Amino acid sequence: MNEFPDMSGAFEIEAPAKTNLWLRVMGKRDDGFHEIETRMVALTLCDYLKLQWREDNDVVLRCSDPSLPAGEDNLVVKAVRALEEKVGKTLAVSIDLEKNIPSGAGLGGGSSDAAAVLRALNEMAALTLSEEELAEVGARIGSDVPFFVYNRPCDCGGRGEIVKPVDEVMPSLRVFLVKPAFGIAAAWAYQHWANSGEYEGFSYEPQKFEWGALTNDLERPVFEKFPVLGEMKHWLSSRPGVVGSLLSGSGSTMLAILDEGTNGNELEAAAMERYGSNTWTYLGRTV
Repeated sequence: MNEFPDMSGAFEIEAPAKTNLWLRVMGKRDDGFHEIETRMVALTLCDYLKLQWREDNDVVLRCSDPSLPAGEDNLVVKAVRALEEKVGKTLAVSIDLEKNIPSGAGLGGGSSDAAAVLRALNEMAALTLSEEELAEVGARIGSDVPFFVYNRPCDCGGRGEIVKPVDEVMPSLRVFLVKPAFGIAAAWAYQHWANSGEYEGFSYEPQKFEWGALTNDLERPVFEKFPVLGEMKHWLSSRPGVVGSLLSGSGSTMLAILDEGTNGNELEAAAMERYGSNTWTYLGRTV
């Protein structure tokens, strides 16, 4: 039987998506990962999780997307197991996961879900672990998980697990996301970074703003393999009211930053007409 405080109702928590305003790959490390420098910000796009204690010793995950694994391979279940190892206790819990963040999109959905579970269980079980301790647990699960533990704009280094919250106030940027009907594995993008080149006709130059410069070194391998994404960036950049565009993380989502007065619905409709009805889109903000 669960030893933690009785909670007959479900504990609900949001798991936001992220994007990388800049992502620089510094080189391959001895451990096989790549050293990066990146600024991550959360988005208003969220998954939603409901957690509830169980009377047995099981961890049960139910996901609205049947294509995703719901067993021990899921990052959400891995988060529970990593926290159990940290605190030396069994955390028997049912988790209902409503997916809104697409997979293979460079938006960190799985990592965010895992971090949300760490934060939720820390509160549910009154574990009183600090953000630093939760981030350390998260780093064992995935490189992006520590960022989502802090849940605010951060500069990240190492393989992504070294996280420093940003001191200055970041503006809330109006953004448009567009993703074709395929995903990209982050491991593939990093593996092909070293031997990639710039695809002729596409722009890779940093786009400067008061808070920094939009740039992503993973555009090189991704645009080589999937030139439609380079074309999508070029098309977005040419649209009225788009002040910057970039591959989000390892892709396959493209990010456009919009002027406040831009009609986002018109841009969304134009993207659907150009790239097809199976194209995924989202209008929102950074937070």
